[in-house]
Amino acid sequence: MFKNPKVLTLFFTMVVMMLGFGMIIPIMPFYVEYFGASGSGLGAMMAVFSIMQFIFSPIWGSLSDRVGRKKVLVMGILGNAISMALMGMASSFLTLFIFRGLGGILSSATMPTAMAYISDSTTEKDRGSGMGTIGAAMGVGMILGPGLGGWLVGDSLATPFFLASALSLLSMVLVLILLPESLPAEKRSQVAHRVSGPNLAMLWKSLFGPLGFLLFLAFLVNFALANFEGIFGLYAGHQYNYGPEQVGSVFTVIGLVSSMVQLALTGPATRRFGEPLVIKLSLVATAVGFLAMLTVRTDALIALTVGFFVFSNAMLRPAIMSLTSKLSQDGQGMAMGLNNAFQSLGRVVGPLWAGFLFDYNINLPYSSAAVILLLAFGFALWSMRPRQMEMKYAFARGGTGSFSGDD
Repeated sequence: MFKNPKVLTLFFTMVVMMLGFGMIIPIMPFYVEYFGASGSGLGAMMAVFSIMQFIFSPIWGSLSDRVGRKKVLVMGILGNAISMALMGMASSFLTLFIFRGLGGILSSATMPTAMAYISDSTTEKDRGSGMGTIGAAMGVGMILGPGLGGWLVGDSLATPFFLASALSLLSMVLVLILLPESLPAEKRSQVAHRVSGPNLAMLWKSLFGPLGFLLFLAFLVNFALANFEGIFGLYAGHQYNYGPEQVGSVFTVIGLVSSMVQLALTGPATRRFGEPLVIKLSLVATAVGFLAMLTVRTDALIALTVGFFVFSNAMLRPAIMSLTSKLSQDGQGMAMGLNNAFQSLGRVVGPLWAGFLFDYNINLPYSSAAVILLLAFGFALWSMRPRQMEMKYAFARGGTGSFSGDD
């Protein structure tokens, strides 16, 4: 996949940006507590970011279909830099909350546009590897970022935010200089869509269209991941007596495993076994990972079980995005924007769900997520029957390419 210079350049720029993003994730619970907020405040902080992504991801995705990928990608990276700097200057929980929401609006341009860029720049056979490459860039940021962020916290909780902003600006410069446009002007008119936010009625209809089962799975997978990430700092503090440095170390394990899986295993696995089988097996394994985390206490076993959970979840996301791309006839930006919108919706519900259940019992967030994923496995068995998949592939190659449920 790295033989493709466009993908290599995009990978490198995304690594730089995600490094900054990774730096702030493990310290966010402590930053929120610094302003006197509680666990519910942390859940709200994570949810507002995802709500804004849910609303604005389709706007940015469809806009990239009309004006090209590069311009929208640059706007998203610049927006992330601005929001990070503002959070570093926050003087209260309210201002931190507002700036986090602004970050969700602006940075939501980045991921669907990057995925659409991959769709433009790869063959159908290599689509899974390309999606995995972007996932790996996120993983690299999560490998290096948490440790760096934890080290910087010794001076000031705000320092990582300023460095994250600077890294985003560097990433933007790399895109401007090194990354060519992937969607030629002559092709943009063929995939042009009206630029608008998520129409809830349309999103509901899309669940009954050719991409509906994948959009639902994208929601569930990211619900599970956000459930884990949203409450892990509090869970580790109560269950393992962990502080910021230990939480950062765990997120380093997460990034390492996620990067290795998505970079080296997702592409070969989807080519060898196909996306449907990879998705089914990974759903079961992710559920098992949730349950295993409830039983461990030592550092080694914590790292092992978290690594197993992340391994399974990391296989899921690019496989779902790859299959979404293959089943959409045109408008890759719109397809990835819808996918990202449902992912964002999962990241809204996940931490809110986890925070609510955590107040009753610290084990409920993870045990309930395991049950939900097992139900999702049953849904995947039903929706990805061989005959059903043949019909979906046939529609994608010769149908109208609509995303609604009217087809």
